[in-house]
Amino acid sequence: MSKFNTLSNMIGKTNLSTITKFGTGLALSVTLLISGCATQNIQTYQNTTPTLDMHEFFSGQIDGWGMFQGRSGEVKKRFYVDINATHEGDDVIVLDEKFSWADGSKSQRIWRLTQQADGSWKGTAGDVIGEATGEVVGNTLHWQYLLELPVDDKTYKVNFDDWMYLIDQDVMLNRSVMKKFGVELGSVTLSLHRNNTDAK
Repeated sequence: MSKFNTLSNMIGKTNLSTITKFGTGLALSVTLLISGCATQNIQTYQNTTPTLDMHEFFSGQIDGWGMFQGRSGEVKKRFYVDINATHEGDDVIVLDEKFSWADGSKSQRIWRLTQQADGSWKGTAGDVIGEATGEVVGNTLHWQYLLELPVDDKTYKVNFDDWMYLIDQDVMLNRSVMKKFGVELGSVTLSLHRNNTDAK
């Protein structure tokens, strides 16, 4: 329980009493896992436009502004991300993401996204466990992965469920939900803007 409490403190001390009791926490996890069956279906976006072309959008310089919210909705962290998107051949996209957080700290993540024969995507990054998996339908990318999240001197494995929506050729909106043991810990909202349209 001490590990779970430490993680809860990091992302916001919201409703801590409900997750410090094992029985209540277990019941909540089961409830959320069952309700997870009702998650949105990506096929809903089959006819939405503009159609997302991963190679086209993730090319060149991309600016992003985002925030992390705890389960109560309170904004816990804000950040800017500078993304340099390059290609290796026809199938691989490399995203070099440099984060600048509102508290002055910096971080970096480098993604390698590889398109599969069936059109789906897989991705790797230094702090991602195994491979991320993604599917594109219409204007939407559904992206899922397990992330190593450092908290003090410990590291926790946290599930991310990303939904990314292409608004127009240069703007994408992203909402990610973060969970641990099936319990929602918070969400990330991110707005991505390509700034190299004229260079295409």
